[in-house]
Amino acid sequence: MPRTDMSRSELREYVPVLPEPTDLASFWAESLDQARRVPLQPSLARIETGLRTVTSYDVTFSGYGGTRVRAWLHLPGYWSEADDPLPAVVQYQGYGGGRGLVQENTFWAGAGYAHLIMDTRGQGSGWSSGDTPDPEGSAPSQPGFMTRGISDQATYYYRRVFVDAVRAVEAAHSHPAVDPARVAVTGGSQGGGIAIAVAGLVPGLTAAMPDVPFLADFPRAVDIAGTEPYAEIERYLACHRDQAETVFRTLSYFDVALLGRTATAPALFSAAHMDQTCPPSTVYAAFNSYGGPKEMCDYEFNDHEGGDTWQRVRQLNWLAGIIGRDEPRAS
Repeated sequence: MPRTDMSRSELREYVPVLPEPTDLASFWAESLDQARRVPLQPSLARIETGLRTVTSYDVTFSGYGGTRVRAWLHLPGYWSEADDPLPAVVQYQGYGGGRGLVQENTFWAGAGYAHLIMDTRGQGSGWSSGDTPDPEGSAPSQPGFMTRGISDQATYYYRRVFVDAVRAVEAAHSHPAVDPARVAVTGGSQGGGIAIAVAGLVPGLTAAMPDVPFLADFPRAVDIAGTEPYAEIERYLACHRDQAETVFRTLSYFDVALLGRTATAPALFSAAHMDQTCPPSTVYAAFNSYGGPKEMCDYEFNDHEGGDTWQRVRQLNWLAGIIGRDEPRAS
């Protein structure tokens, strides 16, 4: 696959001039305050998985508009309430995927962390199953999620998702197995973009690990991305020829190259230099503007799969140095 974006030296210097809404901070403060008026009411039901080294729970909590959002919580099988709380990883899913089967992803619990995997409302029928509806209505939109409610920031789909994601961190904090002072967020593609947004919206996070993140530098992404999901916006504007200004104004409230500026948690990013879905310049737009200490892992010959398992190993070692990891106690 040809390399079609900027050179590595250009990527390191790329900081786009993005129009920032004057009410960006107040919009998100109000959105979160509104959500918190509904009690979080986290509930957990232990699930028998057949896995002997991991204990799993079916989790629900109140997200945007009081919608009950689903998640899995996995704990190392050795942990008990007599033990000290664990560091935690909250994970967000890629575009079209949901939380999946309970046995599907227990990576971080296997490494000694509490691991909460949030369902993405309305998604989970593309590549991994989901269980959380999105009951909010929408004006006419392109098939997919990118243009749902896009005529106004108050109705845009990702307002609901980002609020859900912040409340997922709060749900993790509520469990006695989780040390609230040692919580990291992570995700790939859409999940990476959500993780950056949460890092900018939640003070006190310990770390963020966004892989090949989506939802960054929308103007450039729509111009150069070679495939879905950014193409949904392009097709929408091809039909709604008079709405470009409105659409990009809405998207500016959700651009993680803006939201990440207020983040303080250390972050480990990754970018794939032949990525047609999330072009590396858009990833670097988010990276270069990110407010906290940061490192980048470059995969020069990879498409949107990025580092895949190689990146998981890098994350594992990096996070152990940042957040610490509890070891099982000798019996």
